[in-house]
Amino acid sequence: MSREERGQDPTTPFYDRPTGGWGSLKSVLKHAAKDRIRLGVVETLRRQNKPGGHMCTSCAWAKPPSPHLAEFCENGAKATIWDLTRDRCGPDFFARHTLAELRTWCDHDLEAVGRLTHPMRYDPSSDRYVETTWPEAFKAIGAKLRGLDPKSTVFYASGRASLETSYLYQLFARLYGHNNLPDSSNMCHETTSVALKSTIGEAVGTCVLDDFDHCDLMLFFGQNTGTNSPRFLHPIQQAVKRGCKIVTFNPIRERGLVEFTNPQSPTEMLSRRGTPISDLYLQLRPGGDIAAIAGICKHLLEIGAVDRDFIAEHGHDFDAFEAWIHASSWDDIEAASGLPRTDLVEVAEIVAASQRVIGIYGMGLTQHVHGSDSIGMLVNLLLMGGHIGRPGTGICPVRGHSNVQGQRTVGISEKPELVPLDRLSELFAFDPPEDTGMTTVDVVQGVIDGTVRGFIGLGGNFARAIPDQHQADPAWARLDLNVQIATKLNRSHVLVGDGAWLLPCLVRAERDRQRTGPQAVSMEDSLSHIHGSMGRRPPASRHLLSEPAIIAGIAKATLPPKPQVKWDDWVGDYARIRDLIEATYPDQFRDFNDRLFQAGGFYRGNSARRRDWQTDSGKAQFTKPQSLSALGEEPGQGIFTLITLRSNDQFNTTIYDFHDRLRGLEGDRMIVLISRPEMERSGLAEGQRVTLVSAVEDGVTRRIEGLSVVPYDLPPGCVAAYYPETNPLVPLAWHDRASKTPAYKGAPVRIET
Repeated sequence: MSREERGQDPTTPFYDRPTGGWGSLKSVLKHAAKDRIRLGVVETLRRQNKPGGHMCTSCAWAKPPSPHLAEFCENGAKATIWDLTRDRCGPDFFARHTLAELRTWCDHDLEAVGRLTHPMRYDPSSDRYVETTWPEAFKAIGAKLRGLDPKSTVFYASGRASLETSYLYQLFARLYGHNNLPDSSNMCHETTSVALKSTIGEAVGTCVLDDFDHCDLMLFFGQNTGTNSPRFLHPIQQAVKRGCKIVTFNPIRERGLVEFTNPQSPTEMLSRRGTPISDLYLQLRPGGDIAAIAGICKHLLEIGAVDRDFIAEHGHDFDAFEAWIHASSWDDIEAASGLPRTDLVEVAEIVAASQRVIGIYGMGLTQHVHGSDSIGMLVNLLLMGGHIGRPGTGICPVRGHSNVQGQRTVGISEKPELVPLDRLSELFAFDPPEDTGMTTVDVVQGVIDGTVRGFIGLGGNFARAIPDQHQADPAWARLDLNVQIATKLNRSHVLVGDGAWLLPCLVRAERDRQRTGPQAVSMEDSLSHIHGSMGRRPPASRHLLSEPAIIAGIAKATLPPKPQVKWDDWVGDYARIRDLIEATYPDQFRDFNDRLFQAGGFYRGNSARRRDWQTDSGKAQFTKPQSLSALGEEPGQGIFTLITLRSNDQFNTTIYDFHDRLRGLEGDRMIVLISRPEMERSGLAEGQRVTLVSAVEDGVTRRIEGLSVVPYDLPPGCVAAYYPETNPLVPLAWHDRASKTPAYKGAPVRIET
């Protein structure tokens, strides 16, 4: 099959222009015009992701020490414009609308009302949120928490909260008496934390930004760079121009890894020419990454392109892995991957000819029933060539939320073994709980069965992001306490009952003034660098509090006073919180306050990068997957594998608009994408309304009706639809076996006409 034949199917919708370029610029200007952008927002964008400036609330990609003139991407600009909207959602809005009515609104329309301005309490007699005061809210929430069993409560954190906020939040939870601290990582990259910790001894990737200047080859697996981390396209483009090869594995042809025009290059913008990115773009089956990597490894072994000296010194259990590869037939590898042997041999030859290889991946690897095995296989491939622990090499998971990795670093974890409880005990004179807390999956099950009685949400839209939504939706109203700390209205705020509170907070771009003056916060990027952030925009309302102030207010109303726990002092000066972080994690946060605004961030270190393997064996661990497919089971007759997608005008559950420019799709999110051959085999017509039904047989009916059929360039046997609209089709039990990350990229469904 020629490369031309492996290209885009021209009979289905697609975007035929480069990522970036004029399309990106026009999209930003459209959102700016719609929101009546002001000069202050322009100034905020000018400072975004720069030393001494404000760190974007969108993706977690690295911030370079020498930033571009505009160090923000299309989605970063949308996130900032969305945060700094002129529109307001205050008591007058809630006086006009019951929650029953608001539950009929779509997700976009709920958030588009504007910024929350006042603390609100849910009044069940009128089915409305009513205005309250901060003292009243803190007192009532504290009283309710004191009456609940701490183990029946959950403190959830989205990935946007700062390191300072996250540290206070985990401390509050443990002083209160539980480790129920799931965060958005549970739904996205917890598979990474589990798989990398067991194979290389670190729960995060090993790359730094400089590695992309020296690699010969980047292997991409299941990562949509153009939408989820567009600033990454700058180092990718530079690498391509100096001769680096790019090979991409993804069931869907995403434009960011096909072609890119740099919006900051006048020459590229005027010429309207993009840089071709991927040398090979292989559309494998969903869950076929294990088999694809196995095929690459098999050919490397056959031609002897293996670093045996590195493996002898640093590897463990390689012999068992090698035997498993030899026992895996090419027929089985081709069937499971959906790719011909010739493609995988071609990739293996490129790998063999490359001195420095980086493996990059996103949720296409993590959100599968055997996602941990997929990551383990990528580690195996890199270890075979000694591609971890040298400049220009490594493994690079690309995280989503701007501080989701950092929250785990400073203690937001349900796993007590990952937290220095001994240091917390010494610093604050208490005995931290040592039992394992709830993951996201455990929390949803607890909400459904009634064992979870209290929930605090630190940002995010938990009720919308979870699997099995339709099972959980009615159960939220039965909680004794539901506290939502938020900036805008969303679905989680309207699925509530008595005991619900809506507490509005500052966004990162806004000025945070406390007793000692303006405060800075910090966050960690995907490459383990810590960055300071200083907001300067006026707050959307004088009634807003910062996230640290809200957490401290609830904690003071809940816990008995303790001389070592100084909530007021910490909120008055965030530098004192950073001192606590440094005292708790001295090796990673040395001189934290002094290095807060270091250009490019300061590196907190990585033992695997030094080839210091913090594993059980003391070496890098080769692993054998349970099967050649990451799917829980192979689809039977008439069953498709569902891949859930985010659009170009979306960040996580936030829908900015109803356009998906980079896929050539417009207007309707209630669609199901399917290849033309599969349409013909299934007797479907373009535009036909169908129902997707879960094919998991567990006694629960899961279905989404009214989806319009859209032909699209996809591999056989799969369909794609939008997240979070089709999350209800993913059963709660359909998750990665090691990490409990929901399998949003590989759920079995049927199509009913």
